[in-house]
Amino acid sequence: MNYKGERYMRRTNGKTIAFFLAVLMAAGVFSGCSGDEPAQSGAEDVSGSQTAASENTSDSSSASAAVSADLSQMFTDRDYEIGYEESESASIRLSGNSAQCDSDAVQISGSTVTITEEGTYILSGTLEDGMVIVDAEDTDKIQLVLDDVSISNSQSAALYIRSADKVFVTTAAGTENELINLGTYIAIDENNIDAAVFSKSDLTLNGEGILTVTAQEGHGIVSKDDLVFTSGDYTITSAKHGISGKDSVRIANGSYKIISGKDGIHGENTEDSSLGFVYLAGGTFDITSQQDGVSAGAWLQAEEGTYTIVAGEGSAGVQNQELETKMLPEQLPQDTTEENTTSIKGMKASAQIVLKGGTYTVDTEDDAFHSNGNFVVSGGTYSVSSGDDGIHADGNVTISGGSIDILKSYEGIEGLSIDITGGELSVLASDDGMNAAGGNDGSGFDGPGGGGDQFAVTEGAYIHISGGKLHVNASGDGIDSNGDLTVSGGETYVSGPSNDGNGTLDYSGSAVITGGVFAASGSSGMAQSFDDSSTQGCMMVNVEAQEADTDIVLLDDSGNEILSWSAEKTYSSVIISCEEIKEGENYTVKCGETEQSVTMDSLVYGSNSPSGGNPGGGQRGGNRKEDDMREKPERGQEPGKKENPQESMPPDMPSGGSTENSSSEGGGSL
Repeated sequence: MNYKGERYMRRTNGKTIAFFLAVLMAAGVFSGCSGDEPAQSGAEDVSGSQTAASENTSDSSSASAAVSADLSQMFTDRDYEIGYEESESASIRLSGNSAQCDSDAVQISGSTVTITEEGTYILSGTLEDGMVIVDAEDTDKIQLVLDDVSISNSQSAALYIRSADKVFVTTAAGTENELINLGTYIAIDENNIDAAVFSKSDLTLNGEGILTVTAQEGHGIVSKDDLVFTSGDYTITSAKHGISGKDSVRIANGSYKIISGKDGIHGENTEDSSLGFVYLAGGTFDITSQQDGVSAGAWLQAEEGTYTIVAGEGSAGVQNQELETKMLPEQLPQDTTEENTTSIKGMKASAQIVLKGGTYTVDTEDDAFHSNGNFVVSGGTYSVSSGDDGIHADGNVTISGGSIDILKSYEGIEGLSIDITGGELSVLASDDGMNAAGGNDGSGFDGPGGGGDQFAVTEGAYIHISGGKLHVNASGDGIDSNGDLTVSGGETYVSGPSNDGNGTLDYSGSAVITGGVFAASGSSGMAQSFDDSSTQGCMMVNVEAQEADTDIVLLDDSGNEILSWSAEKTYSSVIISCEEIKEGENYTVKCGETEQSVTMDSLVYGSNSPSGGNPGGGQRGGNRKEDDMREKPERGQEPGKKENPQESMPPDMPSGGSTENSSSEGGGSL
């Protein structure tokens, strides 16, 4: 078989029913909520199983636990309904600082319009410095049809839903509507109104028209219950959150342009951590936020959709550099400022993130994707630029499908454990390409602050690559596990560090390869290969320094090409493993214009020293301690590298094996 390595490409007012099931060990979805007459959304929960539901949701699950949900309950038939009978509806005609309506269910006092009974109400015209209030029974369902409406209020919300069972706001086809807060909020009752559209009840927005919401102060659209969108075109500009739901935010479809001073889309329930989830079935999203693009206090799941997210100043807001030199602790820049705990992430959840499809273009100051629990990707296309981690999970990261291109990051993919079972991944990182460690980091929900990434726990840490195609270009360690590393399938190509303070592989436990293709290049100073317990042939060959973009080719004894790829940076060590490498056979490794002959006297061949290629492989002489780890870049600072000189000493040479150097007589390095 011939493998060609590819060059790295940059390319419910209190009536919400949450369905909680048994806690699962693996990644799944958390809670769902039902409305009236559920409609099938076409979504399936990640776990693929479901048992009896309970209406009691007071007990919250841990961040890393997965609780399944009935996603068919996310939207009701009524949520999707945009039609109405004009002859059976009440017409409210807005005119300057007054309004007219013939219905007894509508009370008008100056520029304040109050709706008090169930029904459909068609609003048209302009209301200046006024407000529409819904104050009905908590069993009433009310539809508000916006038919070229403009409502502004200098002292409160333009639309205030004080009481109802559920309110549906529908934009009429072909209309343009706007709801505006002009900068202040003065209390009119016991509720803390702080949005241009403020609802104490379940709120659904849909339609075939355009709605522009502007909040010069406060939030754009807020529901203190469930907030649902199923269709429509929305432009939301807000001083704080753009869209905010206490129990949930659920979006089936529609178009959303959000510019926010805080989060673009925000779900959070401080009284019940099982609520405050965000469910995105589809839609088109253009979010520019000063804090998180999408933030969920519980779980976040996206089925499909197109997402363009810029958080903060984007990745350009963090000074970064290729980390090709080592610095002693006393040489590191000292930051005496207070920790910045502001979260400026692309998509964030306190429990779990599940992404099943869609197209994502994410550019963030902080992590592009951040979960305080698990992170799961099974499909979709991703273009990621991050000033911190491309993908971070305090628990497990599982990638089983999709196309992920991390164009810029401090660490590419980070979690307590990482499973790559499928998909195509391309990672560019100024520190580690993949890092399995433990704990939380940065400005996550419970993290210690934006400055550090101090992982103190390694229990449960591992990386397992069993499928997919992975390209890593890292200035720190290419693949770093604070536990075990296992490669059993897929294709992995690593362009590791050029500095000798890092390694293409770095692991604290064992490293075993049993299948797949693994090809890597990097520095030789701290080079580690796979353990001799591996069941697939593997060789590590240390060579004289080679230039970037040098072709690396593996030939069999007959001169047939087995594998080839191009190193993106200078290198002096090469690791190759594939099923064609057999014990007892002879091979030639070509690095640029030089070549080296290798006899596989054992299944794992390699040295941890730059002086040649003896069999044995395994760990180098000591792993970096916690104080050896790079500091994450602060906003406005450049990252540095700590060093423990004693840990940098080369290990003893393993014994056995033979090597021939076709460029020199002594059998040393090329």
